[in-house]
Amino acid sequence: MNRVCIIVLDSVGIGALPDASEYGDVGAHTLGNVYAACKPEIPNLLAIGLGNIEGSRLPQVENPTAAFGRMAEKTRAKDTTSGHWEMTGIVVDPPFRVVEKFPNEMLEEWLKRAGRDVKWLGNLPASGTEIIARLGAEHMETGAPIVYTSADSVFQVAAHERIIPLNELYRLCEIAREMLIDDLFMGRVIARPFIGEAGAFSRTENRKDYAVPPTGKTVLDALEERGKTTLGIGKIEDIFCNRGISEANHTKNNADGISATIDALKTDRKHAIIFTNLVDFDMKFGHRNDVTGYAKALEEFDAKLPEILAALRPEDLLIITADHGCDPTTHGTDHTREYVPVLAYPPANAQNLGTRETFADIAATIYAGFGFGAWDIGKSFF
Repeated sequence: MNRVCIIVLDSVGIGALPDASEYGDVGAHTLGNVYAACKPEIPNLLAIGLGNIEGSRLPQVENPTAAFGRMAEKTRAKDTTSGHWEMTGIVVDPPFRVVEKFPNEMLEEWLKRAGRDVKWLGNLPASGTEIIARLGAEHMETGAPIVYTSADSVFQVAAHERIIPLNELYRLCEIAREMLIDDLFMGRVIARPFIGEAGAFSRTENRKDYAVPPTGKTVLDALEERGKTTLGIGKIEDIFCNRGISEANHTKNNADGISATIDALKTDRKHAIIFTNLVDFDMKFGHRNDVTGYAKALEEFDAKLPEILAALRPEDLLIITADHGCDPTTHGTDHTREYVPVLAYPPANAQNLGTRETFADIAATIYAGFGFGAWDIGKSFF
């Protein structure tokens, strides 16, 4: 194996995990429910085996051209950071904190450190689009930042780009990131800028995520120590705090991320790993309960899949997977606790990978594939 390309279809889960009831996610099935509602045209994903995965609820094909299976998350969580870290070989234990409300004294200290009036709006679990619709006008009148969280480990700050400029919003998030450790160990702080006027607010693509450094050694770290480097596309650099990422292309949507991935597959000869996150499935459609938009995004990725496959070189390995679910057909807008699909190409590896016990099987597969032996947790696909 000379090179690995990992493409994370952010939130494209494939059925509730056995413990989903503990997270309020009984019946969640992102792929199955979207397919049932909209019947998206995804012939290329089906051809490589997406529908042959156990419990997929999608049409099967007779001879899938990739290895196919599903993975359970060992970390007791359903957030982006935990999902990506586990893919690279870390189970977060204990998991990140999840809260419904941040302590007033923490928010007061946060704003004092930023040199701002000690005023904020929100401080509750909410959908990002709903909370700016509800509080955006008051924010524009008062200048107070909007604070909210979700069923995931996140501290989110929304602000109109005209009221709190991007550099100031980012500074607010950087200060919060420094504070949200120890007892309030949050997985991510997220800047959520928006524009528009009351009744017509819209979030922009200037979102920025602030994670914490991985709590252990990832396979990206281990490979870097051995002279093999990683290109991160999308928000990968943010998820890993740049650790183990030697170069980043911070694309902001699916189309740009797919294009950058294809370009890298065709031209990049420096990096052993190309690691892409395609965020629109989650950010634009899952969290907004936009089933039609989710289906269309699947179709758009599917249409580009032949070009991705054609750009692979001999001895490359392509892994397509997800980091959690975010079923847009459910009553809520949060991530859902689900299995995730895994598809590994080329055809020489075509087989049923079954149900894997941990996302860390990706790390084990990569580490063994480069000839470095067994990873501490997880089992290689092959």
